[in-house]
Amino acid sequence: MFNLFLVATGGGIGAGIRHLTNLGALRLVGPNYPWGTMVINILGSFAMGLFIATLVRRGGSSELRLFVATGIFGGFTTFSAFSLDFATLWERGATLPAFGYALASVIGAITALFLGLWLARSLP
Repeated sequence: MFNLFLVATGGGIGAGIRHLTNLGALRLVGPNYPWGTMVINILGSFAMGLFIATLVRRGGSSELRLFVATGIFGGFTTFSAFSLDFATLWERGATLPAFGYALASVIGAITALFLGLWLARSLP
């Protein structure tokens, strides 16, 4: 139960930071391109790599990983978790599965979104 609390608390912090980042991007560059989301995905992935490498090097706790990686970064952007999963496969030498995962995740997620839009628009 404590682990769930760590993830939920971190997730709330990450989601709040995501919202503020999106607002800042909208004010800075306007709504014509998803700059905020792109910056969030890139920054979150960079921060995840930095954090995980530091955590492994210094032997951080699983609680800290749950709070920061799963919670804060997960609330900020799940793209960072996706990027970490890809990197883990890649570093294991599983090149084909890594690219299969990336392709299936991106195409699958976009396809699922369009399917959800179509379904919701088709219902009376």
